[in-house]
Amino acid sequence: MTDESSAPQVLWTPTPESARATRVAAFAAWAAERRGLSFGDPPGYDALWRWSVERLDQFWADLAEWSGVLPGVRDEDVLVRREMPGAVWFPGTTLNYAEHALRWGDEHPALVCAAEDAEPVEMSWAELRGQVGAFAATLRRLGVRRGDRVAGYLPNVPEAVVAFLGAASIGAVWASCAPDFGTRSVLDRFAQIEPTVLVAVDGYRFNGREYDRRGVVAELRAALPTVRTTIAVARLHPDEVPDGALAWADAVVDRQEPSFEPVPFDHPLWIVYSSGTTGLPKGIVHGHGGVVLEQRKQAMLHMDVGPGDRLFWYASTAWIMWNIATSALLSGVTVVVYDGAPAYPAVDAQFGLAARTGMTYLGTSAGYLTACEKAGIRPGEMHDLSALRAIGSTGSPLPASAYVWVYDAVKPDVFLGSLSGGTDVATGFIGSSPLLPVTAGELQRPLLGVAAAAWDEDGTPVTGQLGELVITEPMPSMPLYFWDDPDGARYREAYFEPWPGVWRHGDWLEITDRGTCLITGRSDSTLNRGGVRMGTADIYAAVESIPAVVDCVVLGVEQPDGGYWMPLFVQLAPGEPLTDALVGEITQAIRSTASPRHVPDEIIAVPGVPHTRTGKRLEVPLKRLFQGVPADKALNEGAVDDADVVAHYVRLAQERRDSSHP
Repeated sequence: MTDESSAPQVLWTPTPESARATRVAAFAAWAAERRGLSFGDPPGYDALWRWSVERLDQFWADLAEWSGVLPGVRDEDVLVRREMPGAVWFPGTTLNYAEHALRWGDEHPALVCAAEDAEPVEMSWAELRGQVGAFAATLRRLGVRRGDRVAGYLPNVPEAVVAFLGAASIGAVWASCAPDFGTRSVLDRFAQIEPTVLVAVDGYRFNGREYDRRGVVAELRAALPTVRTTIAVARLHPDEVPDGALAWADAVVDRQEPSFEPVPFDHPLWIVYSSGTTGLPKGIVHGHGGVVLEQRKQAMLHMDVGPGDRLFWYASTAWIMWNIATSALLSGVTVVVYDGAPAYPAVDAQFGLAARTGMTYLGTSAGYLTACEKAGIRPGEMHDLSALRAIGSTGSPLPASAYVWVYDAVKPDVFLGSLSGGTDVATGFIGSSPLLPVTAGELQRPLLGVAAAAWDEDGTPVTGQLGELVITEPMPSMPLYFWDDPDGARYREAYFEPWPGVWRHGDWLEITDRGTCLITGRSDSTLNRGGVRMGTADIYAAVESIPAVVDCVVLGVEQPDGGYWMPLFVQLAPGEPLTDALVGEITQAIRSTASPRHVPDEIIAVPGVPHTRTGKRLEVPLKRLFQGVPADKALNEGAVDDADVVAHYVRLAQERRDSSHP
């Protein structure tokens, strides 16, 4: 029996009228009539989800028909090989991502482009098509062919969108890195894929400062022998073009309607990368068809956005959320492109951008929302957010208190959705639906077409307890393959162990008896005290509520003698010492919010907490470091946001080893 006092707080509930007005309700009604099914009125999400995973052929055929992506495909021709890895989707069909992204009229803009140093400027669909057509013609003139790689070293600027779509339109394969990456980190990614064209920026602005990248670009050009042409994007030095490079303005000067190369459903679209914390980043290859269908589903049926909406997701070109946000173009959505820091000139910056651009969907990170909560700001009183209908959050679990803050301080009727997915599939596994209520601290459900479950170590589905997040049926946006993995061994090792044929993602998932979901951290960084498994998110939620703590990371380190050491490293606010009183406050917060078992063995003050360049804490590499793995094998310092901070942990690990072996 559920204790009502401990039941999570319901913060938003759809009305029958609001549910019927959603795109997912329209799709459900259309599919039900076509199939002779009934999902209810308004439709029940759980019934719709069960059909979507039990009859993958019907669901994806209907989505392809209803969305106009691949009309007329028979059910039996949707998934002709239903296994993982190696599923075969829509064989014999052709399409082109860029063609679907650029098929919209000019009733509303395609892009709204803003930056720290520039007010928003709209770009029409006609202008976007003209630039894409011009860039694609330039690529063809440079000898770029179908399957060749085009690499972008670019911030989140409109040139990145144009270059990506131009490459996709001719069947070339896109890959990108953000300009805050140094030379080594970029080469770790781009050297693998041997690009023929490099589109590179001369610098960028972040937090009010300028960062010159001309030297890095020169090093990249020298170290990438396959690059025949560099196309130079001027951001800081508008009158300067490197020797031998082609200016961006010249690459798009001949505006023209693009022509689109029809490619097979599984033709490579882009290469995205794993975080690269334990070696060279893995190049993950996704296909045109899988991304088009999956992103049409996510935008229309889960985010409930379409023509007339304005969507933004704070992201860099090195994070899959840039690809996902750009893919809203597939659904006719106006995409807000922003080049700058997430909280500049003040912590409310993203809400200010929402007001200035008329944003209807604001996508951001859990870290940003909790920072706003900690700062005590009330964006709903500071900005005109009348157009804002929905907020999305991803990157890490969103604490229950941040949910409450959104509904109290931002907007009481906004639809807040927390998303958990991965670069690996270019989408979410668990996320939101406007057909369901929003409860504090919980994700609503597995997404349509995603057969997600929580399994115990024996491979048995579990409810009400932590289990491994597994996907038991294929998804069309699963990787085609890893780059330079000809026999698929690295691909199988990454996802299909210990259960061949079942995708193991590496997250802890709990599915409640109400069907809602909690993601509590990476399963390979899970805390395991005395056989009791614990996620790290509960500890972070408790500690981050303390104003003196800026950031933290907790590790569960198995010791050679069978012991277990669980330290908590805390980065404190400037001027805050780690006093006995603060240690007591942190301990009590963890004890009361999580459990006494969650209280760490030791609390250690550190100058910072290292993250990957996509914002994830380096839990597993740090754990390996304290288990005695040499630093050069435990992590790749080029893939982290602050190498100096990492060096501090290397010293701590060495000191701990020295003290245990006098």
